[in-house]
Amino acid sequence: MIAVIQRVSSASVTIEGKVEEEIQKGFLVLLGITHLDSQEDIEWLGRKIVGLRVFGDSDDKMNLDLKAVDGDILLISQFTLHASTKKGNRPSFIEAARPEIATPLYEGMITFLEKEIEKPIQRGIFGADMKVALLNDGPVTIIIDSKNRI
Repeated sequence: MIAVIQRVSSASVTIEGKVEEEIQKGFLVLLGITHLDSQEDIEWLGRKIVGLRVFGDSDDKMNLDLKAVDGDILLISQFTLHASTKKGNRPSFIEAARPEIATPLYEGMITFLEKEIEKPIQRGIFGADMKVALLNDGPVTIIIDSKNRI
């Protein structure tokens, strides 16, 4: 499971011309799920996301986590994070999980994150054609792969 976490001042997802969800201060999380992922990946990665200390404290040092700043999360599924470009110029998505595997894991991440931050998270619609807008704050962008823990 790969997450691209962007610290944002605002972010939104639009589907079929309508803004479906939006947040202010917090994280836009692009989540790529592979066929090898499990509940263990959800828990490990979810804790990492919520625990990231990338928000400024009173000295403007990155010391505060999402809960300390009452931040929100916009979670977007993105199978293209598992693109392989080793051969040629057309990406292969063979490592990305099929919907029957990815959908329950995506929903599991939603449930886990809501429990961890103790409030609802915003989300895209799995498999939809989404337009994601964001104002990256910093910019701060962190990539975490649950299969690369060491």
